[in-house]
Amino acid sequence: MDAIKAIEERRSVRKFKEEKVDREIMKEIVSISRWAPSWGNFQVARYTLIDNKEVITKLATDGVDGFVYNVNTLKEAKGVAVLSFVKGKSGKADSDDYITSKGGAWEIFDAGIACQTFCLAAHAKGVGTCVLGIINDEKISGIVGLPEGESVAALIVYGYPDETPKATPRKNVEDIMRFI
Repeated sequence: MDAIKAIEERRSVRKFKEEKVDREIMKEIVSISRWAPSWGNFQVARYTLIDNKEVITKLATDGVDGFVYNVNTLKEAKGVAVLSFVKGKSGKADSDDYITSKGGAWEIFDAGIACQTFCLAAHAKGVGTCVLGIINDEKISGIVGLPEGESVAALIVYGYPDETPKATPRKNVEDIMRFI
């Protein structure tokens, strides 16, 4: 799939067919996602993939602080990727000191690049995704048993789309760009 076409056509999908996405396809998506750039090439993004309905239900009841929109989206999901990152690497050089004014916030920037790469790779493979940001990091970490030293960045629900959302309006390029 052409990169520009993928960027322009990828949508957040919240309704999925009953069929689970094959684990081999998800492995291909993660394999593509590992090419996302990261600070110092530390490759801090981690993907915990869940296709067990009981665990997904637990994420819906305990992991999104009752935010109804996310609860309903999780109920539709056939799979969930817990996108996490290894803490304490992005934004640093060889020492323990951050060398960017963003400090530890750069970790979430790297996770964001990885998240977009994951969603575009999934789209290219015919898998729909939706990123959920209203989440309870600590509860999700406990539910899926993340290793110490990792932090949850987002939940990404995935499955074969059972809808084709229309594109939402975009601002004119003149409204978001400036030359100096």
